[in-house]
Amino acid sequence: MKSRAAEPTASASPAISEAARRIAQAADKFLVSLDDSGRKGAVYKFNDEEQRKRWSNLPTSFVKRGGLRMGDLTPAQREAAMALLATALSPKGYEKVVQIVEADEVLNQGSQRKMFGRDEYYISFLGTPSTTTPWMIQFGGHHLALNITLAGQNATLAPSHTAAQPAIYELEGKTIRPLGGETDKAHELMASLDESQRKQAVLGFEMRDLVLGPGRDGQVIQPEGLKGSELTPKQGELLLELATEWTGIMHEAVAKAKLEEMKKHLEETWFAWSGPTEKDSSAYFRIQGPTVLIEYAPQRLGGDTKKHIHTIYRDPTNEYGAKWTKEP
Repeated sequence: MKSRAAEPTASASPAISEAARRIAQAADKFLVSLDDSGRKGAVYKFNDEEQRKRWSNLPTSFVKRGGLRMGDLTPAQREAAMALLATALSPKGYEKVVQIVEADEVLNQGSQRKMFGRDEYYISFLGTPSTTTPWMIQFGGHHLALNITLAGQNATLAPSHTAAQPAIYELEGKTIRPLGGETDKAHELMASLDESQRKQAVLGFEMRDLVLGPGRDGQVIQPEGLKGSELTPKQGELLLELATEWTGIMHEAVAKAKLEEMKKHLEETWFAWSGPTEKDSSAYFRIQGPTVLIEYAPQRLGGDTKKHIHTIYRDPTNEYGAKWTKEP
């Protein structure tokens, strides 16, 4: 086991220190915009395990969320909530989140049940915003669950669920693909593999959904597929670049620390694929290393598997910031 000193930490990083301050300030600004009842509804105790795990890929009418419903906030409060997310996330990560929410709005417009859309997302906190003590930001609804744990100068997004339905839609004359980077980069990596590598990477069975999706905290998967030690340097770069579609959702300083950690474990990181390998096809894939578990799973519900996608990001060593918050 590596020592604590070997883990990515922000204690010596002015960039992360400043980011932690700005995130706490943005959270305080949102909380100040609420009345007493709103603040009481938004903030849970940091050790509230029930709320911590109350996240899902399902609509909020199926799985009750805690916190404040975005549709019940005033325009100014919603703006403050989204400003907080923009501060905690990278520009690319924030754009991905907004595109997922807008995809749900498109789904809502085509549904008679009216249980989707941008109003049906919830924001909550575990603990109070701080630059020294642990706290969490939770934001999510249908096809989205962000669990951002902050502990002093450290932060993690694990576990979080990013998905999309529709995963391809038109908005203001533009084609939007919230998970387009994940899709394209995975096919680029597959295309770079030679025949022998593909035989190792492609699983001999069909994967229909995430193995470690919502509700699967604490479970593990046996590594399968192609091991990182069998990749060329270029292929290793492609694998890391693919992983940044998840690790890069957080703001730059945290994302950079996670990327450096993954580089150290690259030879022990596995890549697995299930399904067709043609460029325009839809298939399951997984990235699994000592400190990362990523899954991408196209869904049959809706007919076109390219338009309904689930993904999960986990860190088996640091779910909900466990290595910074658990008792010695």
